Amino acid sequence: MTPHPDPQAGAAVKAADRAHVFHSWSAQGLIDPLAVAGAEGSYFWDYDGNRYLDFTSGLVYTNIGHQHPKVVAAIQEQAGRLTTFAPAFAVEARSEAARLIAERTPGDLDKIFFTNGGAEAVENAIRMARLHTGRPKVLSAYRSYHGGTATAINLTGDPRRWASDNGTSGVVHFWGPFLYRSPFYSETEEQECARALQHLEDTIAFEGPATIAAIILETIPGTAGIMTPPPGYLAGVREICDRYGIVFVLDEVMAGFGRTGEWFAADHFGVVPDLLTFAKGVNSGYVPLGGVAISAEIAATFETRPYPGGLTYSGHPLACAAAVATINVMAEEKVVEQAAHIGATVLGPGLRELAERHPSVGEVRGTGVFWALDLVRNKETREPLVPYNATGAANAPMAAFAAACKSHGLWPFVNMNRTHAVPPCNISEAEAKEGLAALDAALSVADEHTA
Repeated sequence: MTPHPDPQAGAAVKAADRAHVFHSWSAQGLIDPLAVAGAEGSYFWDYDGNRYLDFTSGLVYTNIGHQHPKVVAAIQEQAGRLTTFAPAFAVEARSEAARLIAERTPGDLDKIFFTNGGAEAVENAIRMARLHTGRPKVLSAYRSYHGGTATAINLTGDPRRWASDNGTSGVVHFWGPFLYRSPFYSETEEQECARALQHLEDTIAFEGPATIAAIILETIPGTAGIMTPPPGYLAGVREICDRYGIVFVLDEVMAGFGRTGEWFAADHFGVVPDLLTFAKGVNSGYVPLGGVAISAEIAATFETRPYPGGLTYSGHPLACAAAVATINVMAEEKVVEQAAHIGATVLGPGLRELAERHPSVGEVRGTGVFWALDLVRNKETREPLVPYNATGAANAPMAAFAAACKSHGLWPFVNMNRTHAVPPCNISEAEAKEGLAALDAALSVADEHTA
């Protein structure tokens, strides 16, 4: 689809937005939202006719790109047949979506509880774990994000938690492995893995193993920096959970459904959790949907005991029809394989080549179409390009970098001192190379702030 400029329509959209829409995570008077006119595939455009390559996949959820015709058609067909129905009934779209998801989840995670998104999935996973074990506490990592609802925001390990953290949700935070900025002074992945596991063991010992219901981890942390855990770490956490009767929860809201070049990031590590949360890529975000994949053991807890939780729109037919179509498209068009291919042959090599030439790139991390560039002032000291959680003038270098990306037709995912390369899983080689060229140009602006 070719953008057709219509500035007058864009001005009307912007005016209504500014008058009535209250935006998330924002100081309302300090933002200037772009008025979007349309999107297709890996691109979207504004009312002035400017087209952008979407290196954010929305909020890392349009895994099959924008407006895939088969998914749009499935939503239209479902709307004509049965637009909505209460969750207590068996509905074809809901049943088929659950079946297709269960076919792809690791191990025996064969029961699916549907939610409207990722935060609600986390809320319900933690509730299930607490009821299954009869224990109150949950351990989660710093440098994590699990959602914006009450329990999920307390589990979160980044500054978005601070304003809403009342310290009464039974959450205990610990350090996960991250060799580039190791909290354990490690020099190798082996050291980082061993020391991170020992730190977790120590935390459990001092909190009291019999008080801990669950450990929740993003399989590969997303917004916090795409830090792939070292070999053996997740297997080590699995062993610790088994030893103490703790429920192991993997949050795959962002990493799931092809993003890492596997159906689920857990597949890279051969680890099966007790509960797995998902959302975003399950239907490319076309209609809100999330859920919890549940192991046989935990499902058995609620075989004759009612599960005390539910949602009006759980397994909404439109959302589930979109999930069925999305999963089928991903299988037919080999989208997961494409994500792995692009990561191995284009994005990975291309981003590492940028790191060699740009003094502002301290480290490149990732897999599939799930990458982060850690931007620094100095490669030797690893000082971040901007301070942790910087705002205003302190964040100027990253703001200048983001503006440079947009001026070169790339919409970037920027968080703190990082930019993430997280395009659709079915991005073409040519589009990925176009994105790398835009990043190359924009990084020259970041380089101006290095020492």
